[in-house]
Amino acid sequence: MALAIGTKAPAFSLKSKTADGLKDIALSDTLGKKQTVLLFFPLVYTGTCTTEMCTISQGLDAYNTLNAAVYGVSVDSPFAQEAWAKELKLTFPLISDFNKEVSKAYDVLYPDLLGFKGVSKRSVFVIGTDGSIKYSWVSEDPKILPDFAAIQAALK
Repeated sequence: MALAIGTKAPAFSLKSKTADGLKDIALSDTLGKKQTVLLFFPLVYTGTCTTEMCTISQGLDAYNTLNAAVYGVSVDSPFAQEAWAKELKLTFPLISDFNKEVSKAYDVLYPDLLGFKGVSKRSVFVIGTDGSIKYSWVSEDPKILPDFAAIQAALK
């Protein structure tokens, strides 16, 4: 069951790969300063994930205006994420949960998706500046996109 609204978000520190190398990104980087939007998605280089990440990237100004840091999270390696992000010209960080610890902590791992064990479910968490979850959405169907308007509404 997904983490409930009002609960404290599990802390994390994950790797992101950029042209400058590997960088650690932690929830503590934004606490007290910005709200955090975590967009868990199954796998890079897949159709629905591409649509989701491109939609977020194209509308990133709205999230910035709402004082939110946005991160895409998958179990892919940071190197695969970087190649995909460059190809799509994404304008926000993708962070690698390669060890699947954060997806487990947020309770968003498929036990089996098309024969793949431990792939993140498409899900969204909005975390307030105080570290509490303000919005929680998890889909059992990886083809369902999140409600982007609802995410933005939770940030207001």
